[in-house]
Amino acid sequence: MSRAQFRPCIDLHDGRVKQIVGSSLRDDGTVTTNFDAAEAPEYYAELYRQDGLAGGHVIMLGKGNEKAALAALRAYPGGLQLGGGVTTENAKTYLDAGAAQVIVTSFIFSDGELKREKLSEIFRAVGKDRLVLDLSCRFRDGKYWIVTDRWQKFTKWALSPELLAELSMFSSEFLIHAVDVEGKCSGIDETLVDFLAQNSPLDCVYAGGIREFADVEKIERAGKGRIHYTIGSALDLFGGKLSYRKIVQHSKLLS
Repeated sequence: MSRAQFRPCIDLHDGRVKQIVGSSLRDDGTVTTNFDAAEAPEYYAELYRQDGLAGGHVIMLGKGNEKAALAALRAYPGGLQLGGGVTTENAKTYLDAGAAQVIVTSFIFSDGELKREKLSEIFRAVGKDRLVLDLSCRFRDGKYWIVTDRWQKFTKWALSPELLAELSMFSSEFLIHAVDVEGKCSGIDETLVDFLAQNSPLDCVYAGGIREFADVEKIERAGKGRIHYTIGSALDLFGGKLSYRKIVQHSKLLS
C-alpha cells in the first residue's frame, strides 16, 4: 500500500510567491490575497529540496510568471512539477529547465469540451510519466465539474469513474483542487476525497481547505494512502498557523 505524501507548492502571481483564494482570480486581475511572500520563488524551491520533498508543484497564475517559475525549477531540478499555460509548444522548455512533470488543464479542456486530439498531442510530446492532468473542480447539481480559465468556467465534463479511467491512460497522476474551499482554510471537501479514493485508477494530489492537522489525518484515512495533499494558506510558511516543520516530519515518518 502506498503512503499519503505532503506535496509542497509555489503559487506565482505577478511574478511573486502568493497564496490567494483561487476562485477569486478574475480576468481583470482582481484577486483576494492571503499571503504575499518577501522571499523569491527559488527560496522555497531550495527549502523543499533540502527537506527532500518531491512531487511539489509550481503554478503560474496568469501572465508574467515565467521568469519566476524557471528560477524555481532550476533551484530544484527534477523535484517540482510546473503548471499554468502549458502547451505542446512550451512543455519541453519547462522540462529542460528542470520540471519533473508538466501539468495541463486548459490546453486539453477548451470551449467546455475535452479536446482528445490535444491530449494525444501532448501525450506524444512528453510521455505519460512526465504528464500530470489537473482536474480541479467545483460542485454543482450533485456533481464535481471540471473548471478552467482561473477556475471561472465550467466545462461540460463532470468527474466520473469512466472519465478518470480514460484520462488515467495518459497521465502519471491527477492534481485536483477542490475549488469551492481552496484558499479558505475552512476544512477539506471530504466527499471529493472519498470519491477520488474510490474511483481514481491513479494516485491523486488533493488541494483545498486544509486548516489543521486533523484535516491531513482525514485525507490519509479516506484516501487509503493514494490521495496525497498540498497545503497553502494554512501553513506557517505562508502566514498560517499549521507548522510546516510538523507536516514535513509527519510525511517522512510515513514514507
